[in-house]
Amino acid sequence: MQIANSSGEHIKVPIQKLISLLAAAAVAFLLSSCVTTTTGGYMVKASEQQAARDYIRLAIAYYDSDDLITSRRHLNNALAIDARNADAYNVLALISQREGDLDLAEDAFRTALRYDRSNSRARNNYAVLLFGQERFSEAYDELVRVTSNANYDGRAIAFENQGRSALRLSRIDDAKNAFTRALRLNANLHISALELSLIEFNQENKDRAHQLFQQYLTNVQFYSIPYTPRALLAGIQIEGHAKNQKIVDTFALLLTSLYQDSPEFETYQRLSNAH
Repeated sequence: MQIANSSGEHIKVPIQKLISLLAAAAVAFLLSSCVTTTTGGYMVKASEQQAARDYIRLAIAYYDSDDLITSRRHLNNALAIDARNADAYNVLALISQREGDLDLAEDAFRTALRYDRSNSRARNNYAVLLFGQERFSEAYDELVRVTSNANYDGRAIAFENQGRSALRLSRIDDAKNAFTRALRLNANLHISALELSLIEFNQENKDRAHQLFQQYLTNVQFYSIPYTPRALLAGIQIEGHAKNQKIVDTFALLLTSLYQDSPEFETYQRLSNAH
């Protein structure tokens, strides 16, 4: 499953330059807070909130560069300013998750959502944690709440995660609907295209399955994404029905050469022997 981008932004400058810029901004706002203390509570509060946001952005930058110690320090600075900041707890949860402290991660996600129940990014990331622990029903329920937020910028990914959770619960119709919604929002989601092609194929909608698998191929080739055993087996079946022998032969070779220990290879052998 996919974790939502912590900040919702695409960093287009080198990481060290970004960190320097954000550090300078945080210091500037802290100084501003000191200067405006005597002029009224509102200005102090506004400046402190901005400083907390800057510390969180710094923490995200260090998290993305895998400097978890420095990231955590900046989050602690943010929480010293605003102890109920849900975004800070969301990033703390991601740090704990990366460090393997899953109980701490869950506690931090729950704290984030207790302080801000509308924080869809934290809720999506919490659902990813639940999915990784095979708590699929809980993950699905959280993702239903995430995808109900039409303003959430990670909604397409959330629909994809919802579809994957539904598949694990054998809720095929719900999975089909979720993957369809995901692709409507972002046609480049290769996992949604692959999973929806398999659902359509299994429901005897062969032409639609072929169309979706071609969409999957376009996306993975454009982004240079490696084929998974699941995708290779799907290609052999779907493109085999479409009589695209070149893809069938290529995928069969890849599956045989790279993934002989996979369940998909066993299925491929069984299907081959049946024919």
